Amino acid sequence: MIQALQNMKDRIPVQYEGKHCYDILLTDSFDSLVKELQPFQIENKRLCIVTETNVGPLYAEQIQELLAPHCKKVIVHTFTAGEENKNLKTVEGVYETLIQNKFDRNDMLLALGGGVVGDTTGFVAATYLRGIDFVQIPTTLLSQVDSSIGGKTGVDFEAYKNMVGAFYMPKLVYMNINTLMSLPRREYLSGMGEIIKHGLIKDREYFHWLNENYDKIVDRDFQTLKEMLYVSCNIKRQVVENDPKEKGERALLNFGHTIGHAVEKLKNFTLLHGECVALGMCAAAYLTLNMNHIKEDEYELILDTIHKFELPTTTININAEEVVEATLNDKKMDSGSIKFILLNTIGDAYITKELTKEHLAQATTTIIEE
Repeated sequence: MIQALQNMKDRIPVQYEGKHCYDILLTDSFDSLVKELQPFQIENKRLCIVTETNVGPLYAEQIQELLAPHCKKVIVHTFTAGEENKNLKTVEGVYETLIQNKFDRNDMLLALGGGVVGDTTGFVAATYLRGIDFVQIPTTLLSQVDSSIGGKTGVDFEAYKNMVGAFYMPKLVYMNINTLMSLPRREYLSGMGEIIKHGLIKDREYFHWLNENYDKIVDRDFQTLKEMLYVSCNIKRQVVENDPKEKGERALLNFGHTIGHAVEKLKNFTLLHGECVALGMCAAAYLTLNMNHIKEDEYELILDTIHKFELPTTTININAEEVVEATLNDKKMDSGSIKFILLNTIGDAYITKELTKEHLAQATTTIIEE
């Protein structure tokens, strides 16, 4: 981690199959967006800013005014905010807007918002006319360190998370770090679920750095946020470069997600994604403790860190059997086996298919209050 911060820059290049694919840009405003998009010949393109009802009123008009003098046309499509709207009906709404405005393969989409917007817009881009360029402009901590990087796109089908999707790379990931200042506290801290995960699976030193810099992170100190984003984005970059289609190592990024997604579904999305990942990590840490990979004090440190960042370590009104059954419908199933991520130690994760339903039920009981 220290070496990464010593080499910290504003731009992180991402490769795909050994070739440069796109850049992640860390900046403090939208002022350089036009410059960043000009290499894509936007003067010959129609642009559609896809956003939602929480983020759109904050930034869409500003971005539209910035871009309008530099492209053929720029429009805004806004859908209702919320995980419950990450579905095919919302996708159809974007399709209709694009068709009505005569968008063709030469044009471009801009995903302005959190993970729901990024995943949905990316899926539209992958499928509209068999592929149209898109740019990620993530505005939440969760989307900046997770969903905007790596080319995973998709929507939920009924209550099943990300069941319909595609791998489709953006042309650019443009992060205005100052958008984090407008997030409600709960939504901001939800992003820490994915960030703590990065430390647990790949970088023990980073995990301890998060604890040491708790006050600055919670206070949203700009330089601390930039450092945190840089390290987390680099961890995800390295993993997805090594395994772009999730055939192996990339599955490590699912630490906390198998049980987390089941809880998210059973709680009818009343918990935020990062909160559900936190619960899943608590259960996975318990299994890791039972296998003697970590000691009791390390297990307690993991739970204390999650709790410190105001993420849940327990929940109510669900039962372990329901959670286990929901995991069996998860897209992480592999030939009938549950592909689950555990820790060898803090900072080193591994994939196992050896867990039984009984293991999962036992772990799940530790995160459910009676």
